[in-house]
Amino acid sequence: MNNPIESAMYDASQLFLYPVLIAIAVLFVHAFYALGAFIWQAWQRHRRQAGGFELMVARARTPGLTLTELEALAVKRMEFARIATRVAPMLGLVATMIPMGPALKALADGQFTDVSRNLMVAFSSVILALLAAAISYTVVNVRRRWYAVDLADIEQGTIVPAYDPVATLAVEGAR
Repeated sequence: MNNPIESAMYDASQLFLYPVLIAIAVLFVHAFYALGAFIWQAWQRHRRQAGGFELMVARARTPGLTLTELEALAVKRMEFARIATRVAPMLGLVATMIPMGPALKALADGQFTDVSRNLMVAFSSVILALLAAAISYTVVNVRRRWYAVDLADIEQGTIVPAYDPVATLAVEGAR
């Protein structure tokens, strides 16, 4: 690279490798945290226990809390996971492309160990990023459906707090 602009761009791109890898690691850990919370919430919903969004539904009974405020709270609860579903694949692509420069440079120099090391980083990072995105995507979509159903029930006035067994049986009997 004789051109100073090319050298500067190459050097600048290499600065982003570790921040991108850290971001992918954070998104990967968050995806499994979200999956665990999702499984717990699914178990609570199955057992008709109050938890997660159901606590917000219970707040719907309090005066002054509007349906719009509940909807905004639902969107806020899903916001980070929604962003993760879109950002993780992009970061995976960036983390794939950054090590390719050094890998190609090492290939030209005949340093096959460095080629192998850089390709391992490139491909493992994209795999982790795609797994994080897939898990987050699944969690977000199922929760979106749950929240939409709960909000529709609140709007129709057919929802009751899940921890009130008498009222729950009365509503279920009316359906």
